[in-house]
Amino acid sequence: MPERHFFKCALSFVLFVIFLLTTLFTTIIDLPAKTVAVQQASKNCLWSIQSQSNKIYLLGSLHLLKSDDYPLSASINKAYAQSQLLVFETDLEAMLKPAILMKFQELGMYPQGENLLKNLDAHTRTLLEKKMAEIGLPLAIYNQFKPWLVAQDLALRELRQLGFNPIYGIDVYFFNKAKADGKEIEFLESPEFQLNLLGTMVAQDQNNFLSQTLNELDVVNDLSNDMVKFWKAGDAQKLHELLYKSFKEYPEIHDRLLIQRNIKWVKKVEDAMRKNKNVFFVVGAGHLVGPESVVDLLRKNGHEVKQQ
Repeated sequence: MPERHFFKCALSFVLFVIFLLTTLFTTIIDLPAKTVAVQQASKNCLWSIQSQSNKIYLLGSLHLLKSDDYPLSASINKAYAQSQLLVFETDLEAMLKPAILMKFQELGMYPQGENLLKNLDAHTRTLLEKKMAEIGLPLAIYNQFKPWLVAQDLALRELRQLGFNPIYGIDVYFFNKAKADGKEIEFLESPEFQLNLLGTMVAQDQNNFLSQTLNELDVVNDLSNDMVKFWKAGDAQKLHELLYKSFKEYPEIHDRLLIQRNIKWVKKVEDAMRKNKNVFFVVGAGHLVGPESVVDLLRKNGHEVKQQ
């Protein structure tokens, strides 16, 4: 594989994790309401299923956005208003519970006597030292971080510089809104499960992940802006191409982070079709676009899934 393509695959993985998995750095706050006019897109990253007893909505989320990405389209807000039950990937508030914080420390931090530099090869260490010098921070701040967590934090720092922030993520917005409106809330996965998705990567994969990320952080701006543009336009094809063309070389990651979870979620969507209330699912947009997505699997099961 050409070296540049190899690095770009890893950055796509970082962006995928940050934009499409529930971020470990999410803060639950209330967003100020915005009521200015918004241009209605011809399509949204929103799908619906009309069952015999209710209506199901599937909204693709980006877990980081900018403040000026609000308000959302009328179609998305209408779907929310018509739903009595909200289903999210995981409980965002539970991420702050002591047991979860302990799990986070176990998977993301080295125990006493171990540290990051002891576990980095010379090439990765050189890249990290250069990057830390560029951003003006001491390398010591990451001394106890494992490589996967360093990679995610550095990418998140870069995105924050561009104006992206998890407090403006779609999941956070609707989580807060549903709580304020007194709607029912359920979850697809436990916080522990989501932490394990990244935290249990083997050491060599983590090392490579960090090295590759450091080599391509300079293209975060273009990739993230394109991702948001395609999401706003409801362009499922382009969004899928952007997210997954690099993952052809990483079938295990694709299967672990997406396919197996999609299969489980399809069953939960089908269970929700038997409820006597409308259900609004909010999941990472990558789970709803392309082959073997939740939308694709539901259609293969004979359900009529319409993009809104």
